Amino acid sequence: MKTRSQNHDVPLLSIEHLSIDFLQYEKGLQQRTTRVIDDLSLTVKAGEMLAIVGSSGSGKSLLAHAVLGLLPHNATVSGVLHYQGEPLSSSTLPALRGEKIALVPQSVQYLDPMMKVGKQVRGIRGSEAAQQAVFEQYGLGPDVANLFPFALSGGMARRVLFATALIENAELVIADEPTPGLSHEMALEVMQNFRRLADEGRGVILITHDLDLAMQVADNIAVFYAGTILELAPRQDFETGAEALRHPYSKAMIAALPQNGFMPLPGVQPCAGQHPQGCLFAPRCSQRSTQCHYASVSLRPLRQGLVRCLHAT
Repeated sequence: MKTRSQNHDVPLLSIEHLSIDFLQYEKGLQQRTTRVIDDLSLTVKAGEMLAIVGSSGSGKSLLAHAVLGLLPHNATVSGVLHYQGEPLSSSTLPALRGEKIALVPQSVQYLDPMMKVGKQVRGIRGSEAAQQAVFEQYGLGPDVANLFPFALSGGMARRVLFATALIENAELVIADEPTPGLSHEMALEVMQNFRRLADEGRGVILITHDLDLAMQVADNIAVFYAGTILELAPRQDFETGAEALRHPYSKAMIAALPQNGFMPLPGVQPCAGQHPQGCLFAPRCSQRSTQCHYASVSLRPLRQGLVRCLHAT
């Protein structure tokens, strides 16, 4: 049941043609620009849980940092980002970050090693009662509030990060790899908690390597590869299997799941700055044509989803 009041006609988050470049030094004072995100577009609605899946280096976490304005100073961002129809910018983000847009970060190093975790979770506005309630919800005893981060197990630290993000009544929750270090049962519980947040009317972006987990809870799944989206489709298409999907890489991800025999995909994802011309996936694709190696490939609608492939039908 939806309990929040966003206008569902306007996406909670809208990203159009996002590109991110890093200015880096090579030998001496020679500089070069490396593109790490290229022409990336997506939307997240209130009440929607969008899972972003892909291998390491595909740009998943960079997207989260771009939305929150946490990229380093040598990054250049182009494209258009809106939150509830209003532009996201350096002037509007400080009021939204942590209150309306919450991040569950990937690394437990985000915790302050010199501060007890209860105080960190409460932050500036949170009450002790709210902190105790969220700790209880995620299996953290009352004594945990008085511990420093070094005294936490990996799983406990991740649950503390989760509590830190959710003690505020955020409208958009971005979870960056929230389940490593958790048991399978606790990971499923965390996923169901995110699902509940979406069912309450919040927007949830789940960044994960675990396609199996994403398929259990997400509404839609975006497949990242080499800094862009190759396919965005409803969860049901992934559950149905390769025949319902559009892109060869998405089909290969399904084939690589344990229940499907761990079928490997030859080759590796290209590194940033070494992207091939034309289709980024062409060097690994068994269906490639000559055109795939030089033609520009845009994300296009296909069968109630989106795909970046010349030959997808």
